[in-house]
Amino acid sequence: MSAQDQPRGSGLHRPQRAKHPPEGPNPLTRRSDRVETWCSRLLLGVLFLGLPAASVSAGTAAHDSTMRTVRAHATERFQTTAQVTSAPEAAPGSAADEKQKVQLRWTDDDGRQRTGTARVPQDETVGSTVRIWVDREGNVTTPPMSASNAHATGWLMGGMTAAGVYAAVLAARRGVSLALDRRRYAQWDAEWDRVEPLWSARFHR
Repeated sequence: MSAQDQPRGSGLHRPQRAKHPPEGPNPLTRRSDRVETWCSRLLLGVLFLGLPAASVSAGTAAHDSTMRTVRAHATERFQTTAQVTSAPEAAPGSAADEKQKVQLRWTDDDGRQRTGTARVPQDETVGSTVRIWVDREGNVTTPPMSASNAHATGWLMGGMTAAGVYAAVLAARRGVSLALDRRRYAQWDAEWDRVEPLWSARFHR
């Protein structure tokens, strides 16, 4: 049977299928490359698992601690009405809406007259009344912390912890890379010291 009688598509020279490289570890992979790969995987796991856990734990702890302070303030600080006994004196260069310190007088729960100082708006005059916060000893103090302060503190601490963990992981990854690079450079230098004399001898024959 001649070549013309052969069925179409039955050519003698069929293209060979490309052979895939054998599966398995790359023979060119160095031990330092494997160490770097495993370290990167470990740090990646720390980033995805440790970062949320650390940030949530830190944020929750900060929130609970601040809430204890909020509850303590709620039982130790009280608001009362005081009377202004001295006109506020604006300091030179102060803004019009800046609060100034004045003398105040009020009566506590035991009926005793108390005096103290507090900052009030400049438009308050002698004889006007203002609301102030006092502690159990009858001293003027700052307003108590609120639950919103605890929420803000928790979020802030959680965010700072997350940023710290992320920065620590990046620093560890960079440190591992630099240490392995120094080791690789040292190995290359040592190998070149052995090979260079043999390589250079080829040109002196």
